[in-house]
Amino acid sequence: MPGRFDFISTPLAGLTVIQRKPMEDERGCFERFFCAEELRETGLHKPIVQINRSLTRRAGAVRGMHFQYPPHAETKIVSCLQGEIFDVAVDIRSNSATFLRWHGEALSSTNRKSLLIPEGFAHGFQTLADDCELLYLHTAPYTPYAESALNAQDPRLRISWPHSVTEMSDRDRSHPFMSIDFAGVLL
Repeated sequence: MPGRFDFISTPLAGLTVIQRKPMEDERGCFERFFCAEELRETGLHKPIVQINRSLTRRAGAVRGMHFQYPPHAETKIVSCLQGEIFDVAVDIRSNSATFLRWHGEALSSTNRKSLLIPEGFAHGFQTLADDCELLYLHTAPYTPYAESALNAQDPRLRISWPHSVTEMSDRDRSHPFMSIDFAGVLL
């Protein structure tokens, strides 16, 4: 059976768009979300150890920009099951040529895209519709003491959110802006 994914590189090394290719007939469709063997092509060699789901009720809300410090750094595969989001990853790898650059992708229930976000990236998104449901696959469990975040509205990042930010959690809003000596993470 042919591959069920196309892998599309982004300007940030390792950050990969996964285009799912469903099989369709008169009954509907069958769609693969994960295949360890096929995803090895992207460099994903660690097992998926945690799967999470989120629901964000209102358009314009922003969640993020979350990450975990090594040795608890994680690769994530993010998919939008309902609605549409603008998904953003920021390269925070201290030794990267694209340090602090970001890339955004529209993910939706209809465009069948997922974003593979490797270790060393901060992640967040903005909802472009009401009632957005996301599925996250993680290569490391959530580890509270290793968790950190960038402020999604940090002027140093200059993320161009598609819409005005209408809602953020108090926790995400309270993340400080980066200091001038922010060195990122060394993997």
